[in-house]
Amino acid sequence: MSTVLLLLISNTFMTFAWYGHLKRRDLGMVAAILISWGIALGEYCFQVPANRIGYGRFSAYQLKILQECITLVVFGVFAYFYMGEPIRWNYAVSFVLVLAAVGFAFYDKV
Repeated sequence: MSTVLLLLISNTFMTFAWYGHLKRRDLGMVAAILISWGIALGEYCFQVPANRIGYGRFSAYQLKILQECITLVVFGVFAYFYMGEPIRWNYAVSFVLVLAAVGFAFYDKV
């Protein structure tokens, strides 16, 4: 559970680093890059421990698939609430298919 929590926190940092600047188009490119880089440092402070704690219980493949699933969930919340973008039916179906892929990746753990 600590792996999932750490991945959730790290992906929140990374989502803001990668996409948060889109609401601040008035910032210059260099400022956006430097601010994003600073936020991304927080991401690494949680991502690295998450992977080190999780590896062994999960395979490297499972860690990556789990991370991508969490990324999509975090991004969906971010896009809806922070960016104000509605979720369309095809995005929802895509998310469900990714979740199904995660289920297959962890099938041997059930």
